[in-house]
Amino acid sequence: MNPPEREALASTRPAADATLVSRSREVDDVSFRAFLAARDAPRVHWASPGGLELVGGGAAARIAATGRDRFDALRADAATVFERVDHDGPHETRPRMLGGLSFDADHEPAGTWRGFPAASFVLPAVQLTRTDAGTWLTVSRYDEGTATDSVGTVESALDDAETALDSLPMMRPSGGRPGVTGTRWRPPKAEWTAQVEDVIERIRDGGLLKVVLASALDVELADDVDIPDVLERLRRTYPECYRFLVQPAGGDAFFGPPPERLVKLDGREVRTEALAGSMPRGDTPEEDADHARSLLESEKIGHEQGLVADTIIEQLEAFGTVREGERGVRKLTNIQHLETPIEADLDGDEHVLTLVEALHPTPAMGGLPLQDALATIRETESFDRGWYASPVGWFDGDGDGEFAVGIRSGVAGGSRATLFAGNGIVADSDPDDEWDELQPKVRPIMDELESESGAGSND
Repeated sequence: MNPPEREALASTRPAADATLVSRSREVDDVSFRAFLAARDAPRVHWASPGGLELVGGGAAARIAATGRDRFDALRADAATVFERVDHDGPHETRPRMLGGLSFDADHEPAGTWRGFPAASFVLPAVQLTRTDAGTWLTVSRYDEGTATDSVGTVESALDDAETALDSLPMMRPSGGRPGVTGTRWRPPKAEWTAQVEDVIERIRDGGLLKVVLASALDVELADDVDIPDVLERLRRTYPECYRFLVQPAGGDAFFGPPPERLVKLDGREVRTEALAGSMPRGDTPEEDADHARSLLESEKIGHEQGLVADTIIEQLEAFGTVREGERGVRKLTNIQHLETPIEADLDGDEHVLTLVEALHPTPAMGGLPLQDALATIRETESFDRGWYASPVGWFDGDGDGEFAVGIRSGVAGGSRATLFAGNGIVADSDPDDEWDELQPKVRPIMDELESESGAGSND
């Protein structure tokens, strides 16, 4: 990390004598896309299949961390921010930190991931919250001094934000897709399949059971990408998925429609899932059912999925009583996965970041045994995963929160994008089949970048 980036990281430390003041009011439904487009960075967006949607711009407070103690640093700084809170509004609008972390604790913010430290969260200065109960506008400030000093400023800012909101169109016209002029896989197919062959040999030699290898697809665009437009199109195409956006500064944004929850904590109730193994959707109901049946009956996929579920259960048993649900098939727009729901009742109070730390990365993102698999990934992969396959989500002052796994994701800005995909490699994997399985995993975002006439060249 160079000196300016270290200085920027240090500037995110919260002040010990500051007060967080937050005011909310209910508003008529509004275009979240128009709101996001009108806001300056940092910008964040979170939407869960359960109905909660958050979108924010600007920063009332930021926290960031790097290195292997990043979770400790995040919890400590978050506790400082939430130490003194004056919040006037319904529980749905309570102050939340939104953001995520990198796959590796030693991640450096460079190249594709410039501006993305090993961990970064923001409490938005202006935020919209939508649930089944309504839509609210919230303004927050985190300033030194007492709440009394800030209340008037915050209430005035809320008035201004509502005026600005009223000027936004209810339905912001969607722009066209930027169009793709060229693509390039990193690494290219020959190199990636050679990596897979090497990993298969290591697994067959003993010690390793599974290693998840990833790849990156660099995309050249005909026009600049409009991230709010892409998110809106993803909402329509993948309503059953999470959606997220993290744009720490004015540069590139990390976003996507991941299908997989990492963990949700509400009080002492935990929900998570094991999601592993994939099949395409069928062109007919009969073909679709055949693919789903293949998922359920495949010994290879069932074994792989069972390893993921067993590991998650073992990790959560350190915190309380765990219950494993019935294995089934999770159907998405263009792919289907084998899924096992998992719940837990905690023995005591915990912060959701503590559970994130315990669960990340899951075997579905790293492999088994985890530490050996991660070492193999570092030795094998020829690009920086950055925040790909990492926790993205939110938490509040009580330590409750929800995180998804940042897959089906990409980084984009201007006329370029980088999309990511990965596959779990086991002893009987076929390198060519594994390569073919990568392709549909970049389609969710790729489909929203390509013009109606189709894609550009593919190296």
